[in-house]
Amino acid sequence: MRVSKLRSAVLICTTLVLLSGVVTIVHAGEVEIVHARFRHSGAGTWSVDVTLRHADSGWEHYADAWRVVAGDGTVLGTRTLYHPHETEQPFTRSLGAVAIPASMTAVDVEAHDKVHGWSPRRVQVDLEKAEGERFEVSR
Repeated sequence: MRVSKLRSAVLICTTLVLLSGVVTIVHAGEVEIVHARFRHSGAGTWSVDVTLRHADSGWEHYADAWRVVAGDGTVLGTRTLYHPHETEQPFTRSLGAVAIPASMTAVDVEAHDKVHGWSPRRVQVDLEKAEGERFEVSR
């Protein structure tokens, strides 16, 4: 009887350890937008720097893009990332000449990785504020 209970306890502990590893792997695989910086360049264009963090693990799974999106879903600019950044985390990449209409006061920044697609964790940027949660704006 005692051996049976011990085996059950070992099986339960092993299962919990394995499951906690799966949860960690899934969470680590999502791309995170650490920060976005918007600089007005004049004539309705902006330069955008976005810092991403992602557990890049090679060519099959890495953060491969970020984009600036209007409230109606219109893509205003996309920065493609052509290779993994396994040893450079977090990392920042820029995109210039992003045309944002003067009437537009807010945009979203979205990030993409090759396995999970576009992350639902966006950064909403209020272009009328100098800074906010995970963003800054300069005119």
